[in-house]
Amino acid sequence: MVIDSHTEGEPTRVVISGGPDLGLGSISERMQRFCAQFDHFRSGIVCEPRGSEVVVGALLLEPVQPDSSAAVIFFNDVGYLGMCGHGTIGVLTTLAHLGRIDPGLHKIETPVGTVETTLHEDGSVTVENVPSYRYQASVEVDVPGYGLVTGDVAWGGNWFFLVADPPCELVTANRNELIAASTAIRVALHASGVTGRDDAYIDHIEFFSEPKNPENSSRNFVLCPGASFDRSPCGTGTSAKMACLYDDGKLAPGVIWRQEGILGTVFQGSIREGSDGQVNPSIRGHAWVTGESKLLFAGDDPFSRGIEF
Repeated sequence: MVIDSHTEGEPTRVVISGGPDLGLGSISERMQRFCAQFDHFRSGIVCEPRGSEVVVGALLLEPVQPDSSAAVIFFNDVGYLGMCGHGTIGVLTTLAHLGRIDPGLHKIETPVGTVETTLHEDGSVTVENVPSYRYQASVEVDVPGYGLVTGDVAWGGNWFFLVADPPCELVTANRNELIAASTAIRVALHASGVTGRDDAYIDHIEFFSEPKNPENSSRNFVLCPGASFDRSPCGTGTSAKMACLYDDGKLAPGVIWRQEGILGTVFQGSIREGSDGQVNPSIRGHAWVTGESKLLFAGDDPFSRGIEF
């Protein structure tokens, strides 16, 4: 059984029953087991013909700690995500829809750590994300067809390369050009040996520009792992952006940063100072449940494990 929702435009599919038995252990250990033994379940849930490249899956698990409300493993059409901001908002909204939680504070365990969340009375959700930081500033990479591109490498729960000079206007009509440019940058980063900490692969590329709505702080476009782009303003990407702004002395703790996505929807973000130059970011947004369904996997279906392009 799954429940579908969207967070400011970006879909989340939460598996509430029928998932694989991943045994005991930490969430990161169970994610490794998921990847090694049940990857076909991942692709069957989120890839065509049951899903699409834009759907993020969330497998609900029993938490390790007794004071946690849930544990979750996030995944998409090409692999697994350490953390997902919009997905966490979708998970909280789904749990509320099921009557499993009430407004208030809730801890959610993820493979990269436990995140604290708040379900507000108005239905919005605040996610206290994992500690975030800028790893490298003003990194230059030669991108075939685009020339020299400069960006920051930052961690916000996933690894990002943040570029303040996009190749075109950040609007949906330019999505094909934006996907092509950001994909080329990701390939060039890998070819040039530019990585996150401990040689981590940078799988998210983020462009920034001035917002369309002057009430907002910035507009972004985020290439997710694979070839899809984030319809929401991206929770982990907003966290990475705020970490860079803090490192530049451009964002003070407690100040609201209104991150506008490519659809014009908004996440409200802010930071608290952490240790070792890191920040503790929070993201607030809304999700809406769009459906409840039972996915069927026929034994003779040639695409029961999904279609991966």
